[in-house]
Amino acid sequence: MAERHIRIELKDIISPDHSVLVVWDVQNMLVNRIFNKEAFITNLEKVIAGARKAGVPIFFTKITPLPEKFESSMRFASRRGFSQMSPDMLDLYLKPKEGDITLNKNTANIFLGTNFEMMIRNAGVESIVFTGISTEIGIESSARDSSNRGFYTVVVEDAVSSPDKEAHERSLLNMARLVNVRKSSEILEIWK
Repeated sequence: MAERHIRIELKDIISPDHSVLVVWDVQNMLVNRIFNKEAFITNLEKVIAGARKAGVPIFFTKITPLPEKFESSMRFASRRGFSQMSPDMLDLYLKPKEGDITLNKNTANIFLGTNFEMMIRNAGVESIVFTGISTEIGIESSARDSSNRGFYTVVVEDAVSSPDKEAHERSLLNMARLVNVRKSSEILEIWK
């Protein structure tokens, strides 16, 4: 049996050679509703720049509703209002650059209905760093699933947000029991 290397220190966990950054659903319709827009965007832009400089692959996720006929009744009901939204509301607020990957998804979990896991396993990724919107919905769902699938999982505390500050704060407390929840300054210190 091959010897396993168990990563305990944050510098080992998020080493650029086996990590990816996920920028979760930073779309116009969500950014304009969060409680801490200015601080969130500032921190997120720094984390993205740090990842690019360190050579960490970046995945931007994008809510992409299914055509009405093919959407589940429950999800269709929960997305009331999407059809009246202008197309630019679904556009990404921060634009990916060449080499970044945009992942269209239909659920609040990066592993359901996408090729994300296949792509990162093919690339030898062991660690996923999560940023974006909304903390208590897609980020928590994906972070829990990431951990359950055996990936080292880090949530950047000051580069995630939500329209609901209390739900955001509860979610960070919940996730801190299961995965690494760290400040952007800690991540950037390692990626510099």
